Amino acid sequence: MVEARASRRGRWTTVEFVSVTRSTSQRDKSKLGRRSVGTYAVNYAADVTQASAGPGSRDLVAHLTSVAAACPSTQFVVGGYSQGATVVTNAVGLRTPSSFGGAVIPAEMADRVKAVVVFGNPLGLFGRTIESASPTYGPRARSFCNVGDPVCQIGSVDTVAHLTYALRGATDEGAAFAASRVG
Repeated sequence: MVEARASRRGRWTTVEFVSVTRSTSQRDKSKLGRRSVGTYAVNYAADVTQASAGPGSRDLVAHLTSVAAACPSTQFVVGGYSQGATVVTNAVGLRTPSSFGGAVIPAEMADRVKAVVVFGNPLGLFGRTIESASPTYGPRARSFCNVGDPVCQIGSVDTVAHLTYALRGATDEGAAFAASRVG
């Protein structure tokens, strides 16, 4: 599982990263059989300007490419929260205003990305989701946007909605979706 955090979140402190990883590796482990679950936190600045999303997608793609070369049978789940969702959006080939300097997952690796899960994706402000905008990744993507979340829902103002994905069960639902896609 490769996860990109939100702006201003410490490298290993994203609540959503911990919740999704824990749910995938513990609660839903029976769905994964004997498979091992590894995690990687995308290494990028996650600054509030969103300008680091492009470099974040470069790190995400570099990590996937490296692991894919070393472990040819590895399947991937990629996920992100807030700006981290923009990192993922860029990596799956959807251009956003913060795509500058970004990278896209190579087409020959697309089949190894079994699930894409994002929370509070700013792509929603353009009336789009990965599901609706990507013919390649859309069928294996799940986007969560809490009602009232101003980061992903046009005209919304409830900042608390943006901070409560784990509390509202979306991270468990996302983890279950991801586990169901890995086979």
